[in-house]
Amino acid sequence: MKRFTPSAFIAAIAIAATGPAQASELWRATGLEQPESALFDAANNRIIVSNIVGNPGDVDGNGYLSVLSLGGKTLTQHWTDGMDAPKGMAISGGKLYVADITKVRVVDLASGKLVASIAVPNAVFLNDMTSDASGKVYVSDMLADTIYRIDGDTPELFVRDPLLASPNGVFADGDRLIVASWGKGIKPDFSTAEPGGLLSVDLASKAVTPLPGAQKFADLDGVIAIGDTIYATAYMTGTLYRYRTGGTPEAVAHFKPGSADIGTDGTSILYVPLMNEGEVAALKLD
Repeated sequence: MKRFTPSAFIAAIAIAATGPAQASELWRATGLEQPESALFDAANNRIIVSNIVGNPGDVDGNGYLSVLSLGGKTLTQHWTDGMDAPKGMAISGGKLYVADITKVRVVDLASGKLVASIAVPNAVFLNDMTSDASGKVYVSDMLADTIYRIDGDTPELFVRDPLLASPNGVFADGDRLIVASWGKGIKPDFSTAEPGGLLSVDLASKAVTPLPGAQKFADLDGVIAIGDTIYATAYMTGTLYRYRTGGTPEAVAHFKPGSADIGTDGTSILYVPLMNEGEVAALKLD
């Protein structure tokens, strides 16, 4: 099965922005199965990908994690098995935390062995994860307007607020969480009565603040920040957006519907899971 298609020759993808910035597609990893999240593992120079393999809400035991090289080659297709529908991931204390419907799976980062499952009381549909500078881990519950925090192996309610409007992507950024909202009034096909936007949650006060100029514009999925720039995916359209304080969201790239929980190396590379295509695309921000 073909796993890797180099595409450095692909023309740069224009960024609709003020200035000449562009993004070039570096490669695509193929042969994945509903890849929902792509996480950069800096300590081990690799990318970890979660594969749902089935209905995102089904407890079916089909889900697993894969490992890619930084060049997009599949190093291990089935690195960690025994999951249901793994989605967002976070690294803390030599462990990998994985959102899996109503549980958070804990994986030994060195071996890929599943070492624990943390049941999150009252969880409905856990989605994305992130870790802050102190090592605490956060996980969004998309269908409950809630974010949980895990300290060690103990989950606790961090914030529940209608303003979160189906929180999907979460990213720890200094003293705040950046949240990508899917929107209000989710329908059976996951379209919304009102599209989502970008929010900030203060880690100390837990206050939820909509980011100005970035509200009600798309059903958002993944989110990351590089410096003062936020990038977010819109799953239903496949659009990748960027946002800077004081501005409005601008389209960076367009994929087919299914762009999910993006990752980054923290400098200029984005990893975009294309869930419906079974691929992960790497983009370099020029």
